[in-house]
Amino acid sequence: MKKATAMSGSAASEIQRRGPVTPVDVNAKPAAGIPAQPTHRDVKAGAGPVGPGERGTIRLREAGPDDPPRYAPDWLELREGADAAARAVELLDPLRIRLANLPGKPGGTVIHDLGCGTGSMGRWLAPRLDGAQHWVLHDRDPYLLHFAAVASPRAAADGSRVTVETRRGDVARLTSDALAGASLVTASALLDVLTREEIDALATACAGAGCPALLTLSVAGRVEFGTPDPLDGDISDAFNTHQRRAGLLGPDAVTAACEAFDQRGAAVHVHPSAWRLGPVEAPLTAEWLRGWVAAAVEERPELRSRADQYLTERLEACAAGELRVDVHHSDLLALARPRDGATS
Repeated sequence: MKKATAMSGSAASEIQRRGPVTPVDVNAKPAAGIPAQPTHRDVKAGAGPVGPGERGTIRLREAGPDDPPRYAPDWLELREGADAAARAVELLDPLRIRLANLPGKPGGTVIHDLGCGTGSMGRWLAPRLDGAQHWVLHDRDPYLLHFAAVASPRAAADGSRVTVETRRGDVARLTSDALAGASLVTASALLDVLTREEIDALATACAGAGCPALLTLSVAGRVEFGTPDPLDGDISDAFNTHQRRAGLLGPDAVTAACEAFDQRGAAVHVHPSAWRLGPVEAPLTAEWLRGWVAAAVEERPELRSRADQYLTERLEACAAGELRVDVHHSDLLALARPRDGATS
């Protein structure tokens, strides 16, 4: 969903640090909050529609310092388990091979996580990679940055140390200079909230830095319910149109990213990464449903009367443990041509 970045976060931009860099190497577990009111008004930030230029925890426009966060921490925590189960482990072997062939760095592998939110990507990926790692967490929200830092993993797969620093600021005009020294760029729920120009800029920056990118959980534009309803297609089509507002690519983003990285000489791998939601994930399913339907109704107000009844029935089935739904995403690994004498 977008979310507000898994992120519905964005990046095609120089990562400008605004605020102190905070080294951290600790671990903590946050508490979740899951409100249950089945109305469009109660859609969590990040689970439903966002305005143009407001993409999750990443700010793409100037705004006041007191702007409210676009991504609710409890939504981020609620989806973390489904995200972890969905991410394509099939992309890890080619990534490991590339990282193993990069020149060694004194602090180990340096990973930039764009629009890190509460840090779920680091918690998923760091324990799956060998060797010392230094994560650079980028987000505009200081609370989320603190959350991500204290909840970061302490050790890699082989027991090597994992350290973290946080950088608060906007993501704008991303360049290869901003990625200098990076071994890897990661992000979740990012590509579908970018424009074509922003994806081109991201691909150019990664190519210039010789830096691979693992970009996970981009919406694919397909939702499949275990029990179909005649309104499923209308809601899905309206949601997908909503995702394409203001020049954003929405479900077309992965195709555009494949083209952009390929044109710049990267080897591109794509793998499905669907949420597969059943009774165990009912709290997440309910929040996702509210956001999905709210975005569709915002795009096509004439759907409201039917959508309200549809949402009520779907939420009742969810509460009864009878609802199953696959929300399709795609993961992308782009292996840019290496720099500094590294082998591919």
